[in-house]
Amino acid sequence: MIRIVDYDAGNLTSVKRALDFLDIPCEITPDCAKIRSAERIIFPGVGHAGASMQVLRERGLERALRDAFEQGTPMLGICLGSQIVLSHSDEGDTTCLGLIDGNCPVFNLHNKSLKVPHMGWDAITVTRQHPLLDNILAGDEFYFVHSFYPQPVQGSRIFATCEYETVFPAAIGERNLFATQFHPEKSGRTGLRILTRFAQWGGTLC
Repeated sequence: MIRIVDYDAGNLTSVKRALDFLDIPCEITPDCAKIRSAERIIFPGVGHAGASMQVLRERGLERALRDAFEQGTPMLGICLGSQIVLSHSDEGDTTCLGLIDGNCPVFNLHNKSLKVPHMGWDAITVTRQHPLLDNILAGDEFYFVHSFYPQPVQGSRIFATCEYETVFPAAIGERNLFATQFHPEKSGRTGLRILTRFAQWGGTLC
């Protein structure tokens, strides 16, 4: 059973619909005990980092997610869920979960023809192999909607990048945690393949 973390962020139902389409058992839950006992966890979200962290703390989910990470539960962060797993976000000067050391800056673009948020389909470049990115080809596109982006301190935590004037991390990871700034659940067949691999992933890099 994959458990989808409910912390009042947007996009939870889109993730569930994608898993239902793939016939992958899942449920949306705010229950800390269920998160700790989950076989796999998806931590999605669209929203504000500060407000989201407040809800996580109020519900005890901050500690539950850290416990699940430490016990080796395979975890997939999506969009806001790829930012909050870092130690800090510039959005609201927010202290986050700290599962990966790093910060989330906002896009500071000089090209006035480019808008923030970065929204729409864009290609990613795989920079380091990961089981969830197997068979992702150069030029494969995924769907993005974000104004901030994850920036781990250690470059070895970056598995894919995207370019939007600046080259930014599009997929990051640490041990049993993998996270994408893009939305696999909204990225057609290529995105669904990532969700399928996650449902089979044992939480290691091999």
